[in-house]
Amino acid sequence: MANTAHAHAADPAGETRRDFLLHTTIAMGAVGGAMMVWPLIHSMNPAADTLALSTTEFNISGVAEGQRISVMWRGSPVFVAHRTPAEIEAARKVQLSELRDPQTDEQRVTKGKDKYLIVSGICTHFGCIPQGVKVTEPRGEFGGWFCPCHGSQYDTSGRIRKGPAPRNLAVPPIKFLTDTTVLIG
Repeated sequence: MANTAHAHAADPAGETRRDFLLHTTIAMGAVGGAMMVWPLIHSMNPAADTLALSTTEFNISGVAEGQRISVMWRGSPVFVAHRTPAEIEAARKVQLSELRDPQTDEQRVTKGKDKYLIVSGICTHFGCIPQGVKVTEPRGEFGGWFCPCHGSQYDTSGRIRKGPAPRNLAVPPIKFLTDTTVLIG
């Protein structure tokens, strides 16, 4: 018996029905794969409640000179200090060679708003919350903040001066929207 393979009928462009089915299957597989991967990628986006916490807006008009307040940003405290001229002068007199994490006071405040210092309220040693916001709390030898967990002391610019903390209190991203309204984040 002779082998009688039937030739597939080809269209004028030279493509067969089998080619059409192959291309259609590949296209449907790609669309199906994208539809399966999209929910996975979308689930990695932050939730709406998390995005709402990504910025905090507050008014500093009620913060008197020499007073400190604490506001919450991303579930953590942020210290806002309305510094006195004496505190600003003391912070600027410090030699960078005396600092473990050298930063000038000018690098830690917003230009033109240097009487307001805004720093993270988390100690850089083990994440405790330093004291020094309330007048009755200890502020350490340098008049800034004192971490009761291991004795780290920060100056009036939030720079580490004594104790085991390796870095200064972090300065969060801030923007003055008006003279009295601040946006963190």
